Amino acid sequence: MSGAAVFAGTRVPVQTVIDYLAGGHPLDEFLDDFPTVRREQALELLERVKELLKDAQI
Repeated sequence: MSGAAVFAGTRVPVQTVIDYLAGGHPLDEFLDDFPTVRREQALELLERVKELLKDAQI
């Protein structure tokens, strides 16, 4: 995947879920479209992003 971060055990880039959510699509739609990604993985990613951004000023 040319150095892109992917969900463990898959070839699905983590950027894909961010793009889905930014595009207004629900998490369940992403999970339906990418069944190799487990809900727990997606939620863990979102929690990590939330922690990274908690003090960010955007």
